[in-house]
Amino acid sequence: MTVDVASLWDFTQPDLSEERFRAALHGAQKDDTLILTTQIARTFGLRRDFARAREILAAIEGDIAGASAEARSRYWLELGRTYASAAHPPAAADDGRALEAARGYYARALACAREGGEDGLAIDAIHMLAFVDTAPADQLQWGQRALAVCLASSQPAAMRWQASIRNNVGYALHLLGRYQEALDEFMVARELRVQKGDPELIGVADWMIAWTLRAMARIDEALEIQLRLEREYQARGEPSRYVFEELELLYRELGQEDLARDYRNKRDALAGQS
Repeated sequence: MTVDVASLWDFTQPDLSEERFRAALHGAQKDDTLILTTQIARTFGLRRDFARAREILAAIEGDIAGASAEARSRYWLELGRTYASAAHPPAAADDGRALEAARGYYARALACAREGGEDGLAIDAIHMLAFVDTAPADQLQWGQRALAVCLASSQPAAMRWQASIRNNVGYALHLLGRYQEALDEFMVARELRVQKGDPELIGVADWMIAWTLRAMARIDEALEIQLRLEREYQARGEPSRYVFEELELLYRELGQEDLARDYRNKRDALAGQS
């Protein structure tokens, strides 16, 4: 692949990403064209236009069999994401036929990634199976399997997954009530986020840590983190209703109902703006 797919992505702006991928199509070789087309399809999936994403993928279906392992893996990944992904509404988790279709496509993506030695794409396929098997125990199993591939790989595309996968593992452990193990994963994820220096992702990591500390009844520690996050988000002009929600719960735990009510009102005001 001569085009760096990751550098063209802005997942917060799928329309802008689509423009970048379409621009990169000019002069691209056949395999690169197929890969870029799968990413264009993904931009529509992120916008929940799954039918359009499938149309785009259907247009290259005939060329996929003879393509590289990377192109084939990306094709099956994006087809799977049109049936089960984070972009789907919660009700989609009850659509058995869609989930089984997604499972089959993710399995094919994983097989192609393994065939081509594409560890990053293998991790992507494994972690997407947690959107098919959504019970916390299943999510933990998929997360641990993805983490094992990540830790065994020396490929940058695989290694950059570690923070996200540890976050997913921690989330599943939290849901299972295994709070200390969850906290351990979230702490490692935070260290990795700090190394990258992205304030937004560091903030998410801190929130997950504080969320788990509250579950462990370590209220003062959780409160300190959430109050710091409130200040940081306010300084960026991006108040977070999730921080407000946690502060409401924390002050309720402390019996400070007036403050709890204030944060509930702040949370509701933000929710009303969205």
